[in-house]
Amino acid sequence: MATVDTHNISLIHLDGATDYKSMNDTTYHDLGLDELAKRVTEEPKEQQMIQRTLSQMTASPEAAALRQDIFYDLLTLPDIRKKLLDLMNRIEYLRDYGSWRKSSDEKADIWDLLHRLDEINSYIIAVEELRECLSDPRIKSEGLSNLKKYVDELYTDSCFEELKQDTAGLKTDTASIQSVTVGINVNSRFEAESLGLVSVNAKQFKKSGIVGNFADAIAAKDRIKEDSEWDGDMHYVQADQSSIDGFINKMDQNVTALNMMSNPLLMSKATLSHIPSGDGSVNSTLLLANAASKMCGHVVKKLRSVLEKYTDVSIATISRLIPELIYYIRFAEFIEKETSRGMHFCKPSVISGKDDSAMNAEGLYNIKLLTAVGKEDEIVYNDLVFDKDHVIYLLTGANRGGKTTLTQAVGQLFALAQGGIFVPASSFSYTPVDMIYTHFPADEDKTFDLGRLGEECVRFRKIFDEATSESLILLNETFSTTSFEEGYYIATDAVRALISKNVRTIFNTHMHKLAQDTKELGSGIASIVMQSIDGQRSFKVIEMPPEGMSYAHDIAAKYGVTYEMLTGD
Repeated sequence: MATVDTHNISLIHLDGATDYKSMNDTTYHDLGLDELAKRVTEEPKEQQMIQRTLSQMTASPEAAALRQDIFYDLLTLPDIRKKLLDLMNRIEYLRDYGSWRKSSDEKADIWDLLHRLDEINSYIIAVEELRECLSDPRIKSEGLSNLKKYVDELYTDSCFEELKQDTAGLKTDTASIQSVTVGINVNSRFEAESLGLVSVNAKQFKKSGIVGNFADAIAAKDRIKEDSEWDGDMHYVQADQSSIDGFINKMDQNVTALNMMSNPLLMSKATLSHIPSGDGSVNSTLLLANAASKMCGHVVKKLRSVLEKYTDVSIATISRLIPELIYYIRFAEFIEKETSRGMHFCKPSVISGKDDSAMNAEGLYNIKLLTAVGKEDEIVYNDLVFDKDHVIYLLTGANRGGKTTLTQAVGQLFALAQGGIFVPASSFSYTPVDMIYTHFPADEDKTFDLGRLGEECVRFRKIFDEATSESLILLNETFSTTSFEEGYYIATDAVRALISKNVRTIFNTHMHKLAQDTKELGSGIASIVMQSIDGQRSFKVIEMPPEGMSYAHDIAAKYGVTYEMLTGD
């Protein structure tokens, strides 16, 4: 197994590979992959991840194998898939809604920091469960094994152990805070001058045996102490809210807060704060948080130190892998669902360099047919190969006979296979392509400046210049927007140029004469036909010369424009 940079781990891109090319949006749409993504998931962000992954192409067999093996594990191990999805959802929640999003803890009070501590603990648990999940011996893919290696490294890393120890210690320290003692200074007119936190206690106060309200407590002379020292008595008289509100309304709103005592766990001068304006109950939590944060300065300082140290620890890398895992999981759910209703898919296999063929597909079909048919036996399957004798296919047949559907299907096979996904075929072996190019009819508004033929020529030239012998080109009725003579002339030169480049091509065309001239055009060019049997479209492709004008007669007969049907003779 190759050395893996675990700090830049990816489940989509091969480590160190830089030769990825991006399929353009037009090709992605021409192949029907945008509609497929909507069937796989309703979530727009996940659809975008599918497009990014399928659009990033490389001819590297290792890159294709990386994705295919990961997908195979997740498809065939549904329990692992569900566990990973749960863990990813929990980590994603921490990332999106937790205090990880804060850029600094400098202004966070103690309660914010304690909440952050709980999130750190949740993260520790998630990492431990992720490690356990990936340790399943049934996992065989190199990609998930690399992820396990990363998690193992994280788990055994000294920083992670230190994080566990620090957070455990802090949890014990902060959990010991059970109550706080508050002091109120008043003047001779019984107006509050200041409110302060006296101490933080490891025990909760106990309700005294005499239950009285706040007014009763301050009116009783025998309860008035001669000094301000606290005797440590943990009993208290609980005041009702109306008494507190009445007292708060008399307090001076502009008292300057004194400094918090230096040592929060030892008795000293009381720390004073401004009295909150308005309803004391509304602001009491904020006031207490402010006072408690200052009072527990040593705890807050240590919390900040620990949390700043681990703010970005590993959650950034694991979070980055979430969309990649979701990509495989959503496709696994989709394939599982479609297979359960009888549709067939297969794991693609990369052809070794010793094999002369570049593709061998059996039982292929267009994945868009899943929405167009009610059941599996309504789909027509086809076989097709690319090899030294079949580099360029000239595909002819009747209108609406399945030519575009087949052309799309071949592009889908390569896009899905190189994306790691099972493909719509009974078997599919292939040599990966570095890019898929499509030349389908353009919308009218895109041909205004150049005219339709001019626009077609410009697009074809761009495709030809970018394509290599490792590419796949799919031409759909290219050069059909002019007269037959002009279109045939341009198409002849285009096919000759393509065969000189040895680039895999399917040219779906209505120009039967072009398909009849395969021998004159060069070796490696083959004619295939979408058959019609007794005038009925079979949607089956067969290698043979084009049948010429018989298809035109079929169309004329269908719409009643033969001489006999028009004249009644």
